[in-house]
Amino acid sequence: MDAEDPRIEEEAAPSRHLSQEEVETVAGMKAGSARVVHEAIRLQGNDELSRPLASLLFSAFAAGLAISVSVLAESFLSMRLPATPAFELVSSFGYSIGFVIVILGNLQLFTENTVTAVLPLASHPTARNFGRLLRLWAIVFAGNMLGTLFVAVLMAHDVILSPEQREAALALASKLLAHDAGTTLLLGVPSGFLVGAIAWILPSARSSEFWIVTAITYVIAIGGFSHVVAGSAEAWLLWLSGRASLGWAVFGFILPALVGNIIGGTGLFAVLAHGQVRGEL
Repeated sequence: MDAEDPRIEEEAAPSRHLSQEEVETVAGMKAGSARVVHEAIRLQGNDELSRPLASLLFSAFAAGLAISVSVLAESFLSMRLPATPAFELVSSFGYSIGFVIVILGNLQLFTENTVTAVLPLASHPTARNFGRLLRLWAIVFAGNMLGTLFVAVLMAHDVILSPEQREAALALASKLLAHDAGTTLLLGVPSGFLVGAIAWILPSARSSEFWIVTAITYVIAIGGFSHVVAGSAEAWLLWLSGRASLGWAVFGFILPALVGNIIGGTGLFAVLAHGQVRGEL
């Protein structure tokens, strides 16, 4: 049927039985189309790519500090919960706290940038945009790692934790040692995908941002998936406490989790999100 068929235009228009006020109400209740969401995220990503180095670095460092709260909160809960089958289901809620601070506070989190900053490149694949993306990723990742390392130093030397709290954090972090680098990489893929999903959902959140971030990051926690930034705080703590080597922290966890998060966030979510609207742009 021809695209100009008047019947199609009539079906796409609001009912003529609605008042103007009702038409406006319907428009306000409609969720944004995929194209609208894509454009909102693309513009946000373009803004991030254009930010000064100092702004990105300070924001990323703050995000590294804030995301470490996930480790602290989960440790504090685990100390106070009885050993029951529901232990991990309850303590894992603490993992979401750092993500709520970082994402709702608009701080620079590396895994979130694997989606927002990639869409400008996907829409306009130029050497300039590719260079801007690499610059952003390098600055944000470095800032995140410095932030989590700083908190890990404070944790390892009992500056912000009591010895009992530090032992609880180490017990939580020691779970990372159960996986080799390959398994950590594979567990990083769904984590990158889920954090990418947060970036895609938030423009249509309609004041539900807190619950979206909490629910999705809770899945990362109970699934035992690898998130490079949140997990780096635990990896640094294991190294600084003598439970693991620096080589393991970097090559056994951080780099494999980084690759997995990029595959999940960029290779899967960002590409699929762009691909679904590419023919409509």
